[in-house]
Amino acid sequence: MKYQKYIKLILILFLTIPFSGIAQETQEALAAYLKTAAENNPGLKAKFNDYMAAMEKVPQVGTLHDPQFAFGYFINPVETRLGPQKASFGLKQAFPWFGLLGAKEDVATEMANAKYEIFENSKSNLYFEVKTSYYNYYFIEKAIKITKENMEILRIFKNLSLVKIEAGNASIADELRVELELNDLENQLALYIDSRKVIQTKFNNLLNREASERIDIPEKLWEEELQEDNLTQLDSIYSNNHEIKSIDHKMNAFMNQEIAAKKEGLPKFNIGINYNIIGKNPNSTDSRNGDDALLFPSIGISIPIYRKKYKSMIKEAQYLQASEVAKKADKRNTLNTVYENTFKDFKDSERRLFLFNKQSEIAKEVLDVLITSYSTNSKDFEEVLRIERQLLTYKLAEQKALTDKNAAVAFISYLLGN
Repeated sequence: MKYQKYIKLILILFLTIPFSGIAQETQEALAAYLKTAAENNPGLKAKFNDYMAAMEKVPQVGTLHDPQFAFGYFINPVETRLGPQKASFGLKQAFPWFGLLGAKEDVATEMANAKYEIFENSKSNLYFEVKTSYYNYYFIEKAIKITKENMEILRIFKNLSLVKIEAGNASIADELRVELELNDLENQLALYIDSRKVIQTKFNNLLNREASERIDIPEKLWEEELQEDNLTQLDSIYSNNHEIKSIDHKMNAFMNQEIAAKKEGLPKFNIGINYNIIGKNPNSTDSRNGDDALLFPSIGISIPIYRKKYKSMIKEAQYLQASEVAKKADKRNTLNTVYENTFKDFKDSERRLFLFNKQSEIAKEVLDVLITSYSTNSKDFEEVLRIERQLLTYKLAEQKALTDKNAAVAFISYLLGN
């Protein structure tokens, strides 16, 4: 029959449509994108500058107060045995209790380390967003390709139905059914193309480059796996998560703040020197007549009598410590919940990946049989279109399951601080 060539074309197309395979593509392109994002993302740069600014606090709090210099001029000079006292200079330096400056430095250092962990957490989150955007872009590209291939198959179905209609072996309803399917796919294809632009823009913005920049994706996306069992993975999250590390640094900072508050309530010392300018006394025969007087040292002590302020400072530090302890417990609970949910998504995507790969193969075999059957009679055309649509759904679902699985691994990697 003259429509046998259409049957062969359809079968060839189904054989050439890519299904799940074991070929692995290189991950170098994604690794390069992650490096670019880490170097160029403005949000990440802002977090790093926050950390650098916090580090500059350390020398500020660990330095002695500036010395005090005083100058006094006597409008009416004070007469002394050696001559009239015309002016005086004074220089004084205050010293806090031993260890206070070191404790303040420790507070500032730990707070800066907390900022650094926030920066590292932002970098891990940036890597996660880049990876998921990359996987989503891959899915959209595959969805566009698969949809176009199915539209091409439907056009061949349409030509086949026309040939059979001309031969009087089919109804015009067959052609109209194909038209309905093509219209649906054209609408879906338009949505995929619009979505591709959105994902491309997001991905390139994460890398801080032109929104229209080309994105290199593999022909077949690799399949990520978890390297550890469930409990070991959770323990690693508790140990390595940057948000928990940041809380630990804050807790250490507030412990040192308590030490500093206690030392603030101890005496402070002042050491200084005074220099007096003496004029000559015309009536004095003393050999030291007119010699300036250098008086040193002067020693003072400030006694913190009003204890309420210092007790309040200590209490403040203790409350802040208790707050961080509660925050850490809450964060661990949250991470536990989030991890279990993500692990569930990982296992679900793994099952879906296997299922839809199997379903695609079965649907393809069914469709081959139905197409061959349709070539010999005009029955089952509606069933042919239904299975073809189902095969399209399975192929798209398989690709979505693959990207979902990789995204779940990427999120667990973020939780681990990678």
